[in-house]
Amino acid sequence: MKASPVAAASLLFALLGSLLPAARTAAQERTVTLWHAYGDAEAAGLVEAVRAFRRAHPDVRVDVVHNAFGAYAPKLESAIPTGHGPDVFIDAHERLVTYQVAGLVAPLGAMGLEQRLDFTTEHIEALSVDGQTYGLPLAVKCAALYLAQDFAPEAPATLEDLEALRDTLPDDVWPLVFEAENSYYVAALLGAYGGSIIDRNGAWAFEGPPAERALALLIRMTRSHVIPEEPNGDLVKQIFSSGQAAAAISGPWLAPDLPESLRWRVVPLPAVRDADGARMRPFVTVEGAILAANARNRPDAIALIRFLAGSDGSLLRARLGRQVVASRTAWEDPALRDDAFLRTFRDAAAAGRLMPTHPHMRAAFEPATRAIRKTLRGDMAPGLALTEARRRFEDMTRPPPPPRNPTAALLIIGLLFLVVAALSVRKARSTEFRARLRASVPAYRYVAHAFLAVTLLVIAPLLVGAATSFFAGRGMDMHYAGIANYAEILTNRGGSLLENGSFWLVLLVTVLWTVANLTLHVVIGVALALLLHRPTLRLKGTYRVLLILPWAVPNYVTALSWKGMFHRQFGAVNAILEGVGAEPVSWFGQFATAFTANLATNVWLGFPFMMVVTLGALATIPKDLYEAAAVDGASAWQRFRLITVPMLKPMLAPAVVMGSVWTFNMFNVIFLVSGGEPDGSTEILVSEAYRWAFTRSAQYGYAAAYAVLIFGILLLATRTIGQRIEGMGAAR
Repeated sequence: MKASPVAAASLLFALLGSLLPAARTAAQERTVTLWHAYGDAEAAGLVEAVRAFRRAHPDVRVDVVHNAFGAYAPKLESAIPTGHGPDVFIDAHERLVTYQVAGLVAPLGAMGLEQRLDFTTEHIEALSVDGQTYGLPLAVKCAALYLAQDFAPEAPATLEDLEALRDTLPDDVWPLVFEAENSYYVAALLGAYGGSIIDRNGAWAFEGPPAERALALLIRMTRSHVIPEEPNGDLVKQIFSSGQAAAAISGPWLAPDLPESLRWRVVPLPAVRDADGARMRPFVTVEGAILAANARNRPDAIALIRFLAGSDGSLLRARLGRQVVASRTAWEDPALRDDAFLRTFRDAAAAGRLMPTHPHMRAAFEPATRAIRKTLRGDMAPGLALTEARRRFEDMTRPPPPPRNPTAALLIIGLLFLVVAALSVRKARSTEFRARLRASVPAYRYVAHAFLAVTLLVIAPLLVGAATSFFAGRGMDMHYAGIANYAEILTNRGGSLLENGSFWLVLLVTVLWTVANLTLHVVIGVALALLLHRPTLRLKGTYRVLLILPWAVPNYVTALSWKGMFHRQFGAVNAILEGVGAEPVSWFGQFATAFTANLATNVWLGFPFMMVVTLGALATIPKDLYEAAAVDGASAWQRFRLITVPMLKPMLAPAVVMGSVWTFNMFNVIFLVSGGEPDGSTEILVSEAYRWAFTRSAQYGYAAAYAVLIFGILLLATRTIGQRIEGMGAAR
C-alpha cells in the first residue's frame, strides 16, 4: 500500500520530534557557561579570548554572563547548588576556601608539567586547597603608584619624598591622593611596618606598634594636607584625572578612566623611611578561572579554563583588557614584555603579598576601615580604635549557634497544619459556604493568575526567608538553630541593649528616621500643593513638572549626587557655608550631621509624592464648602483648619502608610550617602540586615531574622494606621 503525502509528512514530523530532545540534550552538553564581574575593558578582552577559543573549538558554545560585582559572590552561592549557576566562573583567590567549604567548586584534576610551569608556584597554590587545584590563574591585581609627570617627573624613593612635594606644588594640587580610610589600601602601608590585618589562622592582627605607627603616619599626612580628607574611589579618580594631584595610589582599574591629555606613568609603591626604609607591600589578588561544582560539561569547561589561562588567551586579555596576566609564556611576547604599564604592575605584584585566603579576611575589612576612619577624623586614639575594631571583628566571626533538634518545631508545624486542615474541612462541609463558593467560582477564575503570581513572587520568598531565619551558619553551610538568631538579636548577644550596633539602638534610629522624614514629607508636600492649587498662580504646569523631577530621577542617582555635595572639602554645601563666612562641616563625622545629610537627601526625594497626592485630594473638595464658609465669615485659616484638613486626612492617610513603609526600608539613601557613618550610628534596620548578609561572613540566617523582625514591626504599624483610616472614613 502506498502511503499518502499527509501520512508521510506526519511520520517525518514524528521522527523529527523524537530526535529533538536528544539534539537539545547534545547541544546542552556542548555548552559552557562562563560568569564574570569585569568592567568594560576587561570584559572586552575576555570576550575576545572566548571568541578565539570558539574558533579553536567550533563544536563548543560558550555563554558569557556578566554579573554585578556587589552581588557576585551571593549569586554564585545560591545558583551553583541548584544547578542554575555557571560551569566556569572568574573570581579572586581569597574567596576560594569559602567556596570549597560550601561545595561550590570542583578540582581540575591532574595538570601537565608544562602547564604548571607556565605559572608561579605561588599563583597555583593561591587557587588550591588541600593539594587540590580548583582553577588556573588569569591575572594578578594590586595597587601601584600613578605619577603625574607634570608635577612628579621622577619616581619618589620614599613616601616622605612625596610629602616634601607639598612645599613645591600649587595650592590646589595635592602631593598624593588615595583611599586613606580604606583598609585595603592602608594594608600596603601596614605591610611596610611588618603588620597585617589578620594572621594566617584568621585571628585579628591589626593592632600593636606596627598598626599604630602606620596610623600615626596617615594622621600626619592628613593634618599636613599631603592627602585629602574623607577620600573615596570616585574622589581619587576625579582629583588625579583632573590634574590636581602629583601622585595617586590605585590599581590597574584606574587607568581606563584617565584622560588622554594627562601625562602619567606607573611605578611600584615607594619605601617608607619611617618604617626603616621598608617598601610598601600591597595586597595581591590572583584572579582565576575556577571550575564550578555540578559543571554540566566538565571536559569542555576545563578546556576553556586552560585556554583562557594559557598564552593565547592571556595575550588577548592583556592587549584588549589591559590585564596583568599570570602566564609566563605570554610575557615572552615582545608586545607584552615592552608594555611599561603592565610590566610595572607585574613588578608591583611580585613585591606585594597575597591577600590571606582565610574566610575571616572579608569580615575584617569593615571593622578595620571603621577604626581607620575614627582615627583620621580625630574621634579616637589609634590604640583604642584598633582595640574596639578587634572586639567587633571577634563578634562578627564568633561561632554560630550550635545545631538543635528540629523535632519539636516539626511537631508544632504539623499540629498547626492539622488544625488548619480540620477547620477548613469543617467550613467546607457547611451548606452556606458551598453555596458561596459556587457563586464565587467565576470571580476566582479572573483572579487565579494574579493569585498564582503573588504566591510565587511575594508569599513564597517571604516564607523561604522566614524559614531561613531559623538556621545559622555562614554561606550555604547552615544548620537548624531554632530561635537562636532571634535571641541573639534581641539580647544583643549578651552585650548592652543600647550599645552601638545593637538591634534596639538601630530600631530607635530607624523610628526617628521614619518620623522625621514623614513629617517633613507631609508638611512640605501639603504646603507646595496648597500653593500650586491657587487659581491665581501662573505657570502652574511648569512648577509642577519642576517639583516632580526629584521624584522622577532614580533615587540612587540622587543619593550619590547629594553625597558628593556633602563632602568635607569638595562639596557644594560646604562651599556655600564658606562663602557666607561659616566653617566647613565634616558632615559624616558626627551622628547629628550625618543624620541631617541623610534626611535632607530623602526629603528631597520624598516630598513630591505627598505633593502630588495632596493636589489630587484638593481637586476633590467641593468649592461650595469654601464659598459657604466665606459667606459665614470664616477666615482663611479657619477654612483651612475646618474644611481642608479634615477632607485631606482620609486621602492622605494611605499615602502616609506607603511613605512610612518606603522610608522605614529606604536602604539606598543610608547606604549611598552616609554609608552608616559615623561608626555605623546612622544605620537603619534594613541596612544592618544587609551588612550581616553580605559584609559579615554571609550570615544569611541572622540577616533573615532581622528581615522577619522588620516585617513584623511594619505589619503591626500599618495595621494600626489602617484601623485609624477606617475610623476616619466611618466618621466622615
